[in-house]
Amino acid sequence: MNRDLFDNSRSESNDSGPSIPGQKREARPTPLADRMRPSTMEEVVGQEHLLGPSGPLRLLLAADSLPSLLLWGPPGCGKTTLARLVAGHTRSRFLEYSAVAVGSKELKAVMAEAGKLRKATGTGTILFLDEIHRFNKAQQDALLPWVERGDVTLIGATTENPSFEINSALISRTRLFVLEPLKSSHVRRLLERSLADERGLAGQVLLADEALDALADLSEGDARAALGLLEALCSAALADPATFPPGVELNADQVAEIIQHRAVRYDKDGEEHFNLISALHKSLRNSDVQAALYWLTRMLEGGEDPLYLARRLVRFASEDVGLADPHALAQSLAARDAVQFLGLPEGALALAQSTVYLALAPKSNALYRAYGRTRREIERGSNPPVPMQLRNAPTRLMKDVGYGQGYRYAHDEQDGISRMSCLPESLAGTEYYRPGRRGFERELTDRMDKIRRWHEQRRGEPEHGDDGGKG
Repeated sequence: MNRDLFDNSRSESNDSGPSIPGQKREARPTPLADRMRPSTMEEVVGQEHLLGPSGPLRLLLAADSLPSLLLWGPPGCGKTTLARLVAGHTRSRFLEYSAVAVGSKELKAVMAEAGKLRKATGTGTILFLDEIHRFNKAQQDALLPWVERGDVTLIGATTENPSFEINSALISRTRLFVLEPLKSSHVRRLLERSLADERGLAGQVLLADEALDALADLSEGDARAALGLLEALCSAALADPATFPPGVELNADQVAEIIQHRAVRYDKDGEEHFNLISALHKSLRNSDVQAALYWLTRMLEGGEDPLYLARRLVRFASEDVGLADPHALAQSLAARDAVQFLGLPEGALALAQSTVYLALAPKSNALYRAYGRTRREIERGSNPPVPMQLRNAPTRLMKDVGYGQGYRYAHDEQDGISRMSCLPESLAGTEYYRPGRRGFERELTDRMDKIRRWHEQRRGEPEHGDDGGKG
């Protein structure tokens, strides 16, 4: 695996299956994305914020000062290409591995060899580790000594957020560069280059401008996916010359017909999952019904568990709508039940119905804040005992020692309220729930104000009667 990727004598695999006597085996063609990989920095498309005249990576290369790097970006944005080109600007040996395929034992042997090489000849080693987030904590920790001593310069590539997937110790010893998804204009330039270049598909297929635009948009900023689609498109067109005559431009409709359907890019276990659910939640909170429906549908079409989405809607109903609309919780629970009963695709409409209702409902986080205030009160550790008037007295002994003394049965009071205090004395007068003025909470505010005024009017008046035997 420790091969020099800039050695032109590197052999390509020609394994095309079992050999047949008398039949010549043909080499398996290299994918278009690999054939069209940029060989110089000037061929790189996009990432101007890193590679422009004042870009930090460009300046590091100009100064011949290459630290260990972490390259974080979405699929097909150029992480591997950039790692190889960066290594080409140095005199170091370049080794490339995938964290999916290499084990810790093999990697330690390679790094030990790199250390010996540096001491013996002064030659450095650049170790490119693709999908570094696939390494567990112990495997990542094993890289630290070699990186710290400078035996290897590590370039790690990941599609996942390093904050969650990379050890903080490794992050602190590397320079993080964030790569951006390619714009549609960038992808179109790559497609045009592939259709004109002899390394690519020169003379094999022609695409109209609108077809190129459609293909570029369909790739969602993923250059590898775009070139893979273009290659599949070319193969399909060449295989059916009657439908797609050579020399005739393919239009956007023909491209769509060949490709049929592009799967929605969605990683249920990665950062994109959390980005999309965050977008859904915040769109609901902002009462943007169109955006909320879009994000919900995008997650469902991407294969998200519908019950996960149902749980999030139930949570939103209490956290962000609360008592501004008491029906919101019932709506979201009904959607959950419908999904469990119907499954997909029918249950998707119930989730969409709940999403629309929640987006358009009046919003209040008063209940969420109230629970937070009471929780913090409990967490302070000073939890006074339950007042005697609120304690039940099922035995004579408990009644004799004061349990239940002073309890007032609200139903026996003229206004349905007693002047009895229900908070511990040390917390008397504390407000936890403070309703807003939106939706149903406007009525709750009025009720609370009415109760408050009732108590103020009777403050200082003597109380009469007993508990009437109610408990």
